[in-house]
Amino acid sequence: MTIEERKLHFIKLGEFLGEFTLINKDSAKKDTRNNVFYNELNHKISQAVHYNGWFTRDNVIFSLQQWSEALTKPNLDKWLKDYSLAPKTPKTVAVIMAGNIPLVGFHDFLSVLISGHHVLVKQSSNDKQLLPVIAAYLMDIAPEFEDRIHFSEEKLENFDAVIATGSDNTARYFEYYFSKKPSIIRKNRNSVAVLSGDENKKELEALGKDIFRYFGLGCRNVSKLYVPKNYDFKAFFEAIFPWKDLLNSAKYANNYDYNKAVYLMSDFKLLDNGFLVLKKDEGFGSPIASLFYEEYENKEKLQEILKRQEDKLQCVVGQSFEVDFGETQTPKLWDYADGVDTLKFLEEL
Repeated sequence: MTIEERKLHFIKLGEFLGEFTLINKDSAKKDTRNNVFYNELNHKISQAVHYNGWFTRDNVIFSLQQWSEALTKPNLDKWLKDYSLAPKTPKTVAVIMAGNIPLVGFHDFLSVLISGHHVLVKQSSNDKQLLPVIAAYLMDIAPEFEDRIHFSEEKLENFDAVIATGSDNTARYFEYYFSKKPSIIRKNRNSVAVLSGDENKKELEALGKDIFRYFGLGCRNVSKLYVPKNYDFKAFFEAIFPWKDLLNSAKYANNYDYNKAVYLMSDFKLLDNGFLVLKKDEGFGSPIASLFYEEYENKEKLQEILKRQEDKLQCVVGQSFEVDFGETQTPKLWDYADGVDTLKFLEEL
């Protein structure tokens, strides 16, 4: 299978996911050729939502839509143009996936296959319903993938390299266990937003997406704000108010109540709008339904702080920063997790 053939197959997958998300919005007619995959994906979404209380149908559909928009010919051409993915003996790459948000490991799955290697997938128990349907669709339109895609529930064996994502604790285990294999090991990271006080309503509303999409569980979700001294949070709270319906989720509401109670009992000074607690804190990983914030005096010193902490940060959002407001959950194919070039790693195997 040539690189051009592989690209065409993933473009076809993108079209299928696009059709599926449109159908779920009642704005397209179902392609009868894909009925079995539409029905199976719908079924697996229902199972995923039932199994994992943090998954909602809206969030799963959002994830599928983002991948449909990413898997286009212009995007794939732009992503792959600087790599030499010439035919060579394929390697088997084990991919150990996290399960914090829907299809969080799909980029690694895509990268391994598009580079011409075989993928051995170890899914998280929190997100194991969706990817097998996508894999089955790929194998249906391109039977060559049948020998290139494998899932494992057991101990991983017979692989040449590994890409593993987990917590700081599991990363230490991964580093020890896979020390003799070429590897990419990812640890905990968080994202932050820098506010100047000059943001307009549209920008602050977009920031709400960065904070609340997927209940804030992703490493690209903003978990901390940097604000100027004496910053007035009134406009920020007004802009994010539409996300108040998150309290309809029992899991989110329970976390809001619990974390607020813990902070209050500890005599922390809080800001609270009824569904989000803001706590002044130098840390990055704020608990669910809470957001850390820290004041800064000037942007030059703040830039130095962020530079020193870059190994803990996934995204920095803000005016004149690397990611625009509202864009954290719509990364491009070339926006690599932890800044590690996955395709270069795979190219050099």
